[in-house]
Amino acid sequence: MIDHVGFEVRDLARSAAFYDPIFFALGGRRMVESATAVAYGVNVPVLWIVVRGTPGTPGFGHIALTAAGRAAVDAAHRAGLAAGGVDDGAPGLRPQYGRRYYAAYLRDPDGYRVEVVSRR
Repeated sequence: MIDHVGFEVRDLARSAAFYDPIFFALGGRRMVESATAVAYGVNVPVLWIVVRGTPGTPGFGHIALTAAGRAAVDAAHRAGLAAGGVDDGAPGLRPQYGRRYYAAYLRDPDGYRVEVVSRR
């Protein structure tokens, strides 16, 4: 149903440096790159980050990325922190969303909330 999602960011290089290792940990990659946009995916680009140039509103957006399992959630969370992200919820079970819902949360350089989740 959803073709792609886009976030407008202030600094494309800084945001790409944050998302690159997260998508790598999840088996994704940078699929599109230009002076004004970068897009990530596995088979097709599904998450786009596009230069806005003006400050965004922290916390405006939320994206949930699928992980193949708990180890991938942990790896993506570590990668995001190492790339300058801010912890917004350590990896762990989230029983309020289901008995197998395992997730971690980060804030990207523009304050967007990034969730990495496995239901396995």
